[in-house]
Amino acid sequence: MKLSQFNFPLTLDNIAKYPPKFRDESKLMILHKDSGEIEHKIFKDIINYCDEGDLFVFNDTKVFPARLCGNKEKTGAEIEVFLLRELNSEQRLWDVLVDPARKIRIGNKLYFGENDNMVAEVIDNTTSRGRTLRFLYDGPHDKFKEELYKLGEMPVPKWIRPKAESIDNERFQTIYAKNEGAVATPAAGLHFSRELFKRMEIKGVEKTFLTLHMGLGHFRTVDVEDLSKHKMDSEQFEITEECADLINGTKHDGKKIFAVGITVVRALETNVTTKNDVTPFSGWTNKFIFPPYKFSIPDALVTNFHLPMSTMLMTATAFGGYDNVMNAYKVALENDYKFGTYGDAMLII
Repeated sequence: MKLSQFNFPLTLDNIAKYPPKFRDESKLMILHKDSGEIEHKIFKDIINYCDEGDLFVFNDTKVFPARLCGNKEKTGAEIEVFLLRELNSEQRLWDVLVDPARKIRIGNKLYFGENDNMVAEVIDNTTSRGRTLRFLYDGPHDKFKEELYKLGEMPVPKWIRPKAESIDNERFQTIYAKNEGAVATPAAGLHFSRELFKRMEIKGVEKTFLTLHMGLGHFRTVDVEDLSKHKMDSEQFEITEECADLINGTKHDGKKIFAVGITVVRALETNVTTKNDVTPFSGWTNKFIFPPYKFSIPDALVTNFHLPMSTMLMTATAFGGYDNVMNAYKVALENDYKFGTYGDAMLII
């Protein structure tokens, strides 16, 4: 497959700027992958497409307020710092992106907060935009994290809105977010409400959780036409023994596995046995799934409508069939479905 095969016309008007009033009332397109048939529903209708004993697999990663605005020492130049991950808790070392990168050198100090109460020093240049910062803070680690996160805002992509707003503190997070470490939210999970969870429980539909911390690499532009040459950034994930046992038991019982989001698919397909069982795993994955691909674990996929030429779109077409999914996107545009993190959803079954 070639990169250009995943291009399609999309305007800013097609992208959802805000979440729907209620999580489970966005539009839901049902795509039947065997026939290509399409149905138009509301998200909470998803309950009608699963049966007792089926299993939904969710990603319980938790987004942290990763975007900070600081000022460079002496010049006062405004610098945006995007926290990626903590490298060393004792030394307060963080892997970050800075913008504009050209203004930042090793040894520069950056000041954050109204009273410049948080200071960081640049100690390493890792890439053209990446840096390692050491935050100069003497207090205990939990107090440091608390103060640091007070200064940050939720990392809502700038193609949605230039700046995060108060609504994002709740809605750019799933209701089941638990394990902190993501700089992007698993968007397919945003549609699930407590009421929908209760209806699933009453119907006997099971759920389990794995953790995959989404990094910015999830949204990195693919810049090679030959997709086999694209390298995904590695992301940390964990599948516990309890989670793996539940998934394997469900499959052995002949019930369906619903993967909620592309991140869940990547995690499930990373470490599979020759008997198509999931194994417990804690580590990193750089798995890139694009057509053609034979899936071992999920029977159904819940996903949002993704941007042109994105790796998420490529994985969705691998699951639902290239022609089916690209036709569904055409139908979605004709029927005013909204794209992106806060957009509408698709169930491929």
